[in-house]
Amino acid sequence: MGLFEQGTATIQATDIKLEPAEAFAAIALIAVAADGIITESEKQGISNIFSRMELFSNYSEEGKREMLDRLLGMIKNKEIKPLFDAAVIKLPQELKETVFAVSTDLVLVDGDLAEEEEQLLNELYNTLEISEAVANKIIDVMMIKNKG
Repeated sequence: MGLFEQGTATIQATDIKLEPAEAFAAIALIAVAADGIITESEKQGISNIFSRMELFSNYSEEGKREMLDRLLGMIKNKEIKPLFDAAVIKLPQELKETVFAVSTDLVLVDGDLAEEEEQLLNELYNTLEISEAVANKIIDVMMIKNKG
């Protein structure tokens, strides 16, 4: 069973209201959770990336933590597909390649690419309408970055 077929969520994408930063965070968290666990290195990676991004500059540390807890709660409640769909709808066009790059980086930060993570990255670049050539370049660079 794939990540997006899990659970019996009764919530719909239209029920989920997200700001652009929340949409970005939701996609990154879903990518990290694709293998069923979120490691400490992945948690630290998320925190580090978000702290450097202008997109999250209006969020206090407490606000970021609350947002991530809310999104993780939805993931744990198996509301992954509606959350993903809502996030894709709300994500600004100019952030689609960025969220793919960040998600790829986070997925590879633990040095392993699980089958579920690979499937998610494939679905992600297709859903975000990123060309296969660009997606492959991003994956290649992130694999090099996370090799050592």
